[in-house]
Parts: sequence; structure tokens; C-alpha cells
Amino acid sequence: MCDPIDVRHKSILPDRIWGNGDPEGVRQRAAEEVKNTARAAKLFGVDTVNGFTGSSSWAKLYFFPPTSDADIDTGYKDFADRWLPILDVFQAEGVRFGLEVHPTEIAYDIYTFERALAAVNGHPAFGINFDPSHLVHQFIDPTELIYAFPIASSTPTSRMPRLP
Repeated sequence: MCDPIDVRHKSILPDRIWGNGDPEGVRQRAAEEVKNTARAAKLFGVDTVNGFTGSSSWAKLYFFPPTSDADIDTGYKDFADRWLPILDVFQAEGVRFGLEVHPTEIAYDIYTFERALAAVNGHPAFGINFDPSHLVHQFIDPTELIYAFPIASSTPTSRMPRLP
């Protein structure tokens, strides 16, 4: 939902999400799909859904002229604005969302996950899907992520990893 939406997304999205391709319409339909995923997860007895959030600022990180701090701040605000209502549905359903810390996402390392977690005010339905393969390819020691964000409990009502 946070990615800049363009024609490349048409090939990976079902028609019901793509619609007419209007970027904001795609984001809104995708947000409803993720909310419905939380509802379905509850019905199936699943307490955690893993996935991606996208990022409006990732594409700006390796370009010239340099991306300003204000541009990055805007990306985290966009993430929070789009995901807080979704996370509220997850919490209401007793399901957590585990973000796969991954290049091109709002969180791609320890520091950016701290920032993402802060952007959603440590929302209890938001946490990490631990997949060390991406971290290894980024030359990040995966154990450092575990040390930075230890899992408090596997129950959906517990708080997800919080800032130290």
C-alpha cells in the first residue's frame, strides 16, 4: 500500500485490487484486502499474518540529488497513516501483522524497523516476521535483530517487540 503504484503492479495484483489502476484506488482496495485477511485469519485460528507494507521513500534512497530527511519523514508518516487503521483491525481480531524486514520495505534493517515501530506508536498488532535470508544479503547479522527485538510472548494479546 505504501509503494508508488504504477503499471508494473497490474501484473501482480488481481483485477479486483487493480481496478482501473488509479494508484490511490489500488491502495484503498489493497488496504481492505489486508483487513479482510486479518478477519479470515481469525476465522481460521491463525494469530499472525506475515507480509509487506511497501514504502513511498525506498525508491528515493539511491538517487541524486539526495533525498532529504523531510522526504524520509514523509514516508514514515505515509506508512503510519495507511497502516494504523489496518493494524487496528488486526488488533480487534486478535491477530498480529509480522512485517518481513526486507529491502524495498519501510523497514529493511534494525534502525528502520525501530523507526517504523515508532511511527505506529508501538502498535501491539505490529511486529517482525523474522526471515534472516534478506538480512544476510545486506551483510546484517540476523542475530542482532533478535537481540534488538526479543519476542515477549506468542499470544496475540501481548505487546509486540518494542523500542528498547
